[in-house]
Amino acid sequence: MKRFAVFRSLTFKLVLAFMVVSIVGVMLSTLFARWVILREFDRLVAERAENTFVAEVQSYYEVTGSWQGVEIFLHNRMPMFLSSTGRKMMHRQMVRCGRMCEMMPSVFALADRDGVVVVPAGPYQAGERVDMDVLRRGIQITVDGRVVGTVLPTGLPPEMAPREVRYLSRINYASFMATSIAMAIALVLGVFLARRLSQPLRELTTATRAMARGELEQRVPVRSHDELGELAAAFNQMSADLARAHQMRRQMTADIAHELRTPLTVMVGYLEALRDGVLKPTPERFEAMYQEARHLERLVEDLRTLSLADAGELSLNREKVSPRLVLEQAATIYRHQAEQRGISLEVALGDSLPDIYVDPDRIAQVLGNLISNAIRYTPSGGCITMSAACEADKVVLRVQDTGSGIAPEDLPYVFDRFYRGNRAPQSSGGESGLGLAIARSIVEAHGGSIAVTSAPDHGSTFTVTLPCVNHPPANREQGHVKSCPCSPNLRDGS
Repeated sequence: MKRFAVFRSLTFKLVLAFMVVSIVGVMLSTLFARWVILREFDRLVAERAENTFVAEVQSYYEVTGSWQGVEIFLHNRMPMFLSSTGRKMMHRQMVRCGRMCEMMPSVFALADRDGVVVVPAGPYQAGERVDMDVLRRGIQITVDGRVVGTVLPTGLPPEMAPREVRYLSRINYASFMATSIAMAIALVLGVFLARRLSQPLRELTTATRAMARGELEQRVPVRSHDELGELAAAFNQMSADLARAHQMRRQMTADIAHELRTPLTVMVGYLEALRDGVLKPTPERFEAMYQEARHLERLVEDLRTLSLADAGELSLNREKVSPRLVLEQAATIYRHQAEQRGISLEVALGDSLPDIYVDPDRIAQVLGNLISNAIRYTPSGGCITMSAACEADKVVLRVQDTGSGIAPEDLPYVFDRFYRGNRAPQSSGGESGLGLAIARSIVEAHGGSIAVTSAPDHGSTFTVTLPCVNHPPANREQGHVKSCPCSPNLRDGS
C-alpha cells in the first residue's frame, strides 16, 4: 500500500491539477491560434489567387479583344488557378498520357458580358447563362470603361504553392514545439508550486504528530501571510497556549498537593501522637486539628468553586441589590477584625448609585477576599477604604489600602492561582492562595472585570467593575428596565 501512497498525497494531486490545467490551456490556445492562422492564411491565398485570375483574364481580353481561347490560355498558366482536386486530376492525367487530355476544374469561372460561361468551374458549366443576381455578386472585368465579363468565385480553395506548404509545416512544427515546451514548464512549475504549497501542511502534520506524542510546545515557520500563514500562526498560538496550560496544570497540581499536605501532616502528627500516648488530649490540641480540618474544607470548597467557574457552571442567584448595602455589610463583617489589628475600615459612597443585579453572596465573597488581603498586608495604624461610584454605564467598587503594596514584577500575576508575591508573609494564615483567582472568576461570571493598581509602600487598589443593570432578564424582556442614572444620555423610566 505504501507504493500507492504517493498517488494519494496532496503534492501529487496538486502537480496533476497544474499539469492538466496547463496542458488543456496550452492545447486550447494552440488550437485556437492555429485555426486563426490557417483561416487567415487561406483567405490571403484565396485573395491573391482571385486578384491574379482577374489580372490574367483582363490582360488576355485587352490583347485579344475577345474571350476566344481564354480557357486554353488559363490552363497553360496553371497551377495557381486549379483547385486541389484539379491539381491531383491534372497530375494523374499527365502521368497517364503525357499531356492534358481534357480541361481540368478551376477555382474561378468566367462569364462574358451576356452572362454566358466561357470558363467553366465548380457548379458553372460551359455555355450556361448565369442569372443577373449571380453576376452582381461576381467581380466585373472592365476594359476601356466597358464591362466585358464577370469572374465567378466557386468557393473552392486554390492549391497552395510549395513555399506556402512549407510555411504551414513550419507553423505546425512551431505549435508542436510550443506545446511541448509549455508542458515541460508546467511540469516544473507544478512540482515547485505543489511542494511549496504542501510544505506548510507537511510541517503542520509533523508538529501535530509530535503534539500527539506529548511534545506540546511545537512551532512551525510562518512562510506567508495568506490562509496557510494564518493557519501556521494559529497553530503556533494553540501550541503555546496548550504548553502553557499544561505547565500551569502541573504547577497547580503541585500547589494543591502542597496545600493539602500541610494541614494533613499536622493532623496526622497530632493523631499519631495521641494514639501512641505521646501527647495527652487537650482542648487546645483538638482546636488545632479542627482549624486544620477547616482549612482543608475551605481549600476543597475553593477548588470546587474554581472548577465550576472554569466549566461555566458557576450558579448565580441574581437579585437587585444596592451597592451601599453590599459594602456596608462587608464592612460590618470585617470591621472588628481590622480594629483588632489597629486598622481603620471606612466606607465612602457616591451619590445616586444605581442598583446592581448580582448574586449578593458571591459579591460578598469577592469583597471578603479583597478585604482579607488588605487586612493581612496593611500594618497597624493603616487604613482600608471601600468605595462605590458610577462611571458611564458601570458601577465601580473599590477596596483601597495603605499597606506594603505589590511589587511591579508581581502585579501581572496576583490573580493567578496559588500565586504569592514577595510581599506575602511566611504564613498564609490559613488562606488557600485561591482567593483572588476566585474573585476574578466570580466577577467575570457577572459580566464584569477586576483589576489592581499598586506600588511598593504605597498600598494597593482593587477595582471591581459591574454592569449597571437594575432588573432581571425576565423583566427586561417585558420592557420594564430602568436606565442607569449615571448614563448621560439616558433617563429613568418605569
